[in-house]
Amino acid sequence: MLFVTNRRLEEGPRSRPGRRVRFDLSDSEPSPSLFFCERRDVEDYVELTSTPFFNRLRRGPRSQILFYLHGFNSQPETDIFPTALRLQDLLDGLTGARIEVVPLIWPCDDDFGLLKDYWDDQDAAEMSGFAFGRAIGKFLDWRDAPSEDPPCLKHVNVLAHSMGNRVLRFALGKWSRDRGAPPALFRNLFLMAADIANESLEPGEPGHAITRAARNVLVYHADDDFALRTSKLANLRRKVVTRRLGHTGPENPERTPRNVVAVDCDAVNNRYDPLGHTYFLDDGEGRPGLVLAHVAETLTTGRPAGFAPGQRSLRLAEEPSSLAAAA
Repeated sequence: MLFVTNRRLEEGPRSRPGRRVRFDLSDSEPSPSLFFCERRDVEDYVELTSTPFFNRLRRGPRSQILFYLHGFNSQPETDIFPTALRLQDLLDGLTGARIEVVPLIWPCDDDFGLLKDYWDDQDAAEMSGFAFGRAIGKFLDWRDAPSEDPPCLKHVNVLAHSMGNRVLRFALGKWSRDRGAPPALFRNLFLMAADIANESLEPGEPGHAITRAARNVLVYHADDDFALRTSKLANLRRKVVTRRLGHTGPENPERTPRNVVAVDCDAVNNRYDPLGHTYFLDDGEGRPGLVLAHVAETLTTGRPAGFAPGQRSLRLAEEPSSLAAAA
């Protein structure tokens, strides 16, 4: 499995193709360096560097790329890679092996105390956003460079979970400030249980660049997401009083661009996770959940699944025989 990270490595920041690397799990400070790597087995990683990495993506047999941005308090081998591998296996079954999942790994803390981890990870997510903004630049420079290979025509998508949406927000925000406009790069951005303010996508707000960087922006939310309730309380300690996008969907849908749609997962999220937060995988017995089925259909067709023209919101149904019902 290919992956990109700005976690610090025990071997240091000087990149070299083919070097064996290990995460320095004792250091959760975000690195300004980016490392383009391959995971060959558990704790067996080799650095590729950016050009060989992107060439591998271009020459691979799958027609689409899905970058996976994980949430807070996640470690590579205990959380991130197992989730990414499950996501890959489930999507293979749903799409006929069309999608290549590529984790983007940013440094999360692992201190004693969940709230301390949360505050530390907020800062790490923001700083990591700046690093991954550079990754977008490297990808576009590689894509547009003269090459004997055919151009890369694969669709590029992102699934950002929880605080991973904060990384995405800062990455696209930095790109937009530096280049004057967001990169028109992504086909679908799946904002899953997003731990950012629910007005973030509106014009003039910090996350508005997200809406201009993709053909489709899908916001998956659930009012009974227990983890985001805790997030709201944690932000009160920092004098931030707002509901989260992953709780309510956009605060005022009419103020968001027309390519932003909301998917209400309130009826199904607790079937896939007792906390109602990580609900984009399976039912615990290997069967893809309705949320993942919706993601897979959207990836396959290029259009938000189940939405009629002009429709802005949709509620996933509880009945397995019905993918979705109009809100």
